[in-house]
Amino acid sequence: MEFLKELMLIFGRIITIIPLLLVITLVMGRRAIGELPVFDFLVVLVLGSVVGADIADPNVAHIHTAIAIVLIAFLQRIIAKMAISFRRFGKLITFDPTVVIKDGQISRTNIKKIRYSLDNILQMLRENGVFDITHVHLGIIESNGKLTVYKHPANDVVTVNDLGIEKSLDGIAYPVVIEGKVYRKVLTDLHLTEEWLNQELEKKGFKDINRIFLATINERNDMHVSLYDSNPVIKPDVIH
Repeated sequence: MEFLKELMLIFGRIITIIPLLLVITLVMGRRAIGELPVFDFLVVLVLGSVVGADIADPNVAHIHTAIAIVLIAFLQRIIAKMAISFRRFGKLITFDPTVVIKDGQISRTNIKKIRYSLDNILQMLRENGVFDITHVHLGIIESNGKLTVYKHPANDVVTVNDLGIEKSLDGIAYPVVIEGKVYRKVLTDLHLTEEWLNQELEKKGFKDINRIFLATINERNDMHVSLYDSNPVIKPDVIH
């Protein structure tokens, strides 16, 4: 019987807390979860912890939880207004946008600084519809963690559909060297050999494969190479 009473208590708390959270969310403002700034993300974590403790432990005073939620929302509103009114303060509580690609070259220093891996960047490029890094004029990791891509005008302004012509799949580039390691399976799938790869690298003046951060080959066997720290820090900084 006592167990049933606790279940009913928990159920009652859930029913009362959800409308309150809905109101608080509306007060905090419309924002996609994937676009939450750092501070707002922390607010969500704290709200989750407070609500979780209230639901899981019937001994926690329910009114205290409700007051805590309202105070957290009130604090968030104050901080949000301060971030808008005082630009310098706003920059302190979020991440700065970071340039990670410029003219097809990846800045290893910058992606390591923001704790991203090369695989993360390549995946985000594909999600942006970019399968050949040479098409990228500028790539920026925004404060929300997403990658913004600005393509070279030659690759972005006029499409093959605009011209009414067909185009082969030479726009897809495959990574064959990542952080000094040769991906032999990719070479095999492209009907190429490691000897061919080494010869092509030597033709371009790259005799030490350990210096290569990323090397890609497209359907026409055109190779693109980014070296370690070829662009250690890209200036000017992106302003937000």
